[in-house]
Amino acid sequence: MFIHKLEGNWFSHPFWRGRFLLTDEDRLARLRASDVAAVIIDTERGCDVEDGEPVAFMAPITPRRRRQMLLEEQKAAQRQPNALTPRSMAREFGRAEQVADMGVKVISRAFIEARLGKAIQPEVVAPVVEAVFASVQRYPHAFNGLMRCKRDMEYLFRHALATAALMISLGRQMKLTHEQMHDAGLVGLLMDSGIALLPVPDGWQGDWRDLPERAVREHVLFGRDFVATGGFDEAVVRACYEHHERMDGTGYPEGVAGEGISLLGRMAAICDTYDDLANPFDGDGVSDPARVIEMMQGDAGAYDPDILREFIVAVGVYPVGSIVLLASHRLAMVVDQNPDDPAMPTVRCFYSLKLGRAVAQETVDLGNCYGKDRIVGAADSALLAQANLPNLSQMRMKLLAAACAG
Repeated sequence: MFIHKLEGNWFSHPFWRGRFLLTDEDRLARLRASDVAAVIIDTERGCDVEDGEPVAFMAPITPRRRRQMLLEEQKAAQRQPNALTPRSMAREFGRAEQVADMGVKVISRAFIEARLGKAIQPEVVAPVVEAVFASVQRYPHAFNGLMRCKRDMEYLFRHALATAALMISLGRQMKLTHEQMHDAGLVGLLMDSGIALLPVPDGWQGDWRDLPERAVREHVLFGRDFVATGGFDEAVVRACYEHHERMDGTGYPEGVAGEGISLLGRMAAICDTYDDLANPFDGDGVSDPARVIEMMQGDAGAYDPDILREFIVAVGVYPVGSIVLLASHRLAMVVDQNPDDPAMPTVRCFYSLKLGRAVAQETVDLGNCYGKDRIVGAADSALLAQANLPNLSQMRMKLLAAACAG
């Protein structure tokens, strides 16, 4: 049958488009298991026949045709004023939370199915990419800021979502096509899926990071093969395989250098490293986004310098979630970006070094405070230790939520 419309919002079903020809039992089973309230079919476009007559099924949709259909849908969405209307951080914050929660469920299911040896299907993860893409289009810093501050989810799933958003934001800054940005988002979601397939001893309950480095490196091989079985575009498969390559040829698995690494592969290396350093697995090590940017700039030979410059513009000199020291001797967290001056973001003040205690929180738009305050630099570990702050990750989320609530 030809599905003309799935009643309810797209969060209630796993399909990446609302209109399609239903021809196989697997899709039918997923449709029946979904939360869709009703289905409207088009009998003139389906294969409705009299009993006993043979049914001619349509050939499967190729990845190329799927990409064309996706591009058509994205162009149609852009023509709808409410679909991609620019919003403020505050207005997009709640919607971004819904997308993140939905994304975690979809990605966790995909990783579990990978472990069980099941191939991942593009229509399962495409809605996540579309939701993140729409959020980034409406307001580019809301979703990235949320994922920087949100810690109450499994690391790998959060990392996949955050990297997807970073890839889309970077692609947006680089003025890639909608098709390329969609592929970039898929790479972010799927490039570490091979971790779920790493061979481990029976009964293994430990941390995958405790496995030998040689074994962990194989995740790019498993990930490439896993993504390839799902029928994804070759550009997506290749970038998942290349995201640990370095521009100077010292990366893995092939030691490819320079432009021998694909565009999406070079983008993925930057976004993956940034999120790993800015969101360490156990909370230890580098975590402040501004310091991460400085470290990446100093790592000569690692990243494509042109793409890295575009990335810094995309996330800001002081990305959302950075803890900064102000000229007023207050500590503050960056909660929004200033598109006209990346060095003058909006911050949420919360601690006075002069008074040696927390102070009433205040949101300050540094670009419009007429010079009353400014950023001196990123807060280093000594300043954070001096402030003796409680759980920093929880505080970040509270500060961001308070700023968005007004």
